[in-house]
Amino acid sequence: MSENDEGNDKKTQGSNPKKLKLVTFTGAAGLLGLAVSFAIFAFNSHKQKSKKKGLPGCDSVCVNLSAKEILDLADQIISNSTRVHDAVASVPLNKLSYENVVLPLAELEARLLPLIQCCVVPKMLSPQDNVRKASAEAELKIDAHLLSCRKREDVYRVIRIYAAKGESIAPDAKCYLQCLVRDFEDNGLNLTTTKREEVERLKDEIDELSLRYVQNLNEDSSCLFFTEAELAGLPVEFLQSLDKTQSKEFKLTLESSHVAAILELCKIAKTRKTVAMAYGKRCGDANIPVLQKLVQSRHRLARLLGYAHFADYALDHRMSKTSTTVIRFLEDISSSLTDLAIREFSILKDLKRKEEGELPFGVEDLLYYIKRVEELQFDLDFGDIRQYFPVSLVLSGIFKICQDLFGIKIEEVTETDVWYYDVQAFAVFDSGSGKLLGYFYLDMFTREGKFSHSCVVSLQNNALFSNGACQIPVALLIAQFSKDGGGEAMPLGFSEVVNLFHEFGHVVQHICNRASFARFSGLRVDPDFREIPSQLLENWCYESFTLKLVSGYRQDITKPLVDEVCKTLKRWRYSFSALKSLQEILYCLFDQKIYSEDDVDFSQLIRSLHPKVMLGLPVVEGTNPASCFPRAVIGSEATCYSRLWSEVFAADIFASQFGDGHPNLYMGLQFRDKVLAQGGGKEAMELLTSFLGREPSTQAYIESRTKYGL
Repeated sequence: MSENDEGNDKKTQGSNPKKLKLVTFTGAAGLLGLAVSFAIFAFNSHKQKSKKKGLPGCDSVCVNLSAKEILDLADQIISNSTRVHDAVASVPLNKLSYENVVLPLAELEARLLPLIQCCVVPKMLSPQDNVRKASAEAELKIDAHLLSCRKREDVYRVIRIYAAKGESIAPDAKCYLQCLVRDFEDNGLNLTTTKREEVERLKDEIDELSLRYVQNLNEDSSCLFFTEAELAGLPVEFLQSLDKTQSKEFKLTLESSHVAAILELCKIAKTRKTVAMAYGKRCGDANIPVLQKLVQSRHRLARLLGYAHFADYALDHRMSKTSTTVIRFLEDISSSLTDLAIREFSILKDLKRKEEGELPFGVEDLLYYIKRVEELQFDLDFGDIRQYFPVSLVLSGIFKICQDLFGIKIEEVTETDVWYYDVQAFAVFDSGSGKLLGYFYLDMFTREGKFSHSCVVSLQNNALFSNGACQIPVALLIAQFSKDGGGEAMPLGFSEVVNLFHEFGHVVQHICNRASFARFSGLRVDPDFREIPSQLLENWCYESFTLKLVSGYRQDITKPLVDEVCKTLKRWRYSFSALKSLQEILYCLFDQKIYSEDDVDFSQLIRSLHPKVMLGLPVVEGTNPASCFPRAVIGSEATCYSRLWSEVFAADIFASQFGDGHPNLYMGLQFRDKVLAQGGGKEAMELLTSFLGREPSTQAYIESRTKYGL
């Protein structure tokens, strides 16, 4: 960000929404200004006609377009994006410059992102069926267009020739140029026609195989039948929710919620083993051949693109960089936790021996006996604790912690349109200068037709334009909290409190990212780094200071949780953490190895890994995660380790810089300026190393589990 940003923000906020913001360039860049300004003018015309009231200074963000407006805007986005790409492609090769090749595409990306989000986000949130349908239709059209843009040989030729000139440009601009080149080369445009066609074929095949694998799991209708005695320990409400046969047996599906209930609560060892075995065998005959072919296709794709295997392709632009680094990281954590895990395992085996005699301990017993020990050792009634966490109090407490920690001020914006009556909007300011940093929306409660998961969505990314204007970030936090029959917000369960801390960490990350390019701002950062700020903020959720701040009786908020409960929650957090970590490491290693080695025998791999990682425990007889491990198929293929990676480095940051659990404004501002503000245009490992004064370490993660563990 430049020293003139504050003035630029004021100019943006005070601008007339009807006035076109033309970018003053010649050639292709001039066409960019006309094309994007046309789109924004047309968009603002919609807002003016329908008298929509948006956030101050955010002309491009409109959260409640009609179905027709969404489809019209999608067409305008595609039309004007095509104009800009055509203009870049037509620049004479002897006149290529940063201003007419790179800048038009960068500013197009920045200005069109909020317009695209205006089209596609309503499918997740709108209460109107026709709007959700139009949004889904618009998303398909826009996605197809964006993919076609990354396959344009004429645009790639211009970008490649300009990049080869080696012109001296700013580091973040150089990084953006490299990303542009990679966008095209990931689609094989640097290859011969024959190889490019093979890339296309392999990508289509990978998509088809991934979809088939997931569909097989979704369509699996396997079920088991048990008598009431065989389901001893399950709550009456759970049993009442199950279908019954004429012979009075209960029908149990293999949905994850049913399986988790059995493995955690059922007293009968044989039932737990039967369910675990059936769950681990799902779709074995169908999905194992699919995954074998899928892994082979991904390896072939990676090699066409210049990598030794798919894992190195997937990790090339992440903090970890190589499969070797990931495997070493996982094995180091596993080795460091072994002694604690052995002690934890001994406690579980002793309790099983007392309750079930000399029956052998199997991996299917872990969840049940972990829960049993926790019930015996921790005097925690999570149903009772819920009353201490009314939504409004938790939210105000999170706001205060973030304000005190990161030097920001949060104020509600009441005079603005929202898509549902209980959605709130907030402005975020720098508490020192008073400068507006960005906005965020909160859509907190479940309702019919709403997206069913908690997440944070970028509505607009920070960007600095060549005419001096600054586009400020706008985030959206989607949660799934409940209301009672009277429409009042229900108090939060403790896990919901933790989740809200986590998601708000993404909001802070989005707002504080000041990268000049939209490609590197918002949440567009290294995926291995993306969860670190949220994992960091979660740490405050277990501190006594924080728990008292965000808790209080619903009827009497002057009585927060007592110290003893706060301390117990912190100990509970690390209960059997070594064994839980080893289970995660097992699957992360499986994922990493199938994508970093050739011709892997999935069954042999899991049979060798399982006892090695899980303290001698063999895999459940006849099961193979290769048949029912969708994370390794779509979404986290070769990157399942990333969540643990983030948690480990967040633990290091918290312990070394914020160890007393109180907001430290000095260190918070250092983290905000040295890490969050830099965005994705710089190497995440370099940012963390600069902030910590050393390379990140796994030591704090290990020590926290050893200190608070059993």
